[in-house]
Amino acid sequence: MAANVGKFFESVGNFFSGGDQIPWCDRDVIAGCEREVSDAQKGSSDEFFKECIMRLSWALVHSRQPEDVQRGIAMLEASVADANSNANASPLQLREKLYLLAVGYHRSGDHSRSRELVEQCLMIAPDWRQALTLKKMNEDKIKRDGAIGIGIAATAVGLIAGGIAAAVARKK
Repeated sequence: MAANVGKFFESVGNFFSGGDQIPWCDRDVIAGCEREVSDAQKGSSDEFFKECIMRLSWALVHSRQPEDVQRGIAMLEASVADANSNANASPLQLREKLYLLAVGYHRSGDHSRSRELVEQCLMIAPDWRQALTLKKMNEDKIKRDGAIGIGIAATAVGLIAGGIAAAVARKK
């Protein structure tokens, strides 16, 4: 019985929290990536510098800090724009950038934008499990937010109707 009660409360908690399985990144990892980017700027190859930027972007969008996630989104938006203007850009690199950007938007709560980016990833690699999992998480979150919104609206309508009924009953 206690196990069933525990599962119930866990499922309610996951319903409201979203319960995603995307990994988190700590501040010390981000700081290490920032040092790596700084060192790479001092004479490393352009390819190595871009790899360091991608690692930093990954760390930022996986951060628990909203300002880090926003910084990662900005870096990835610029990188995707650069990749789209470069005819020699690898589709797999674009897929990675789009996925990380989708993770950033998912973490920042813009699930519709995240879903759009995941769809672009899936056009490049239709069977990519990470993208499919993120797509499902976004769709679940959108449905859950809709259900919560409907519940709030129904409660508000009920309260208003109850208030009107009480006012009418007092006048009689």
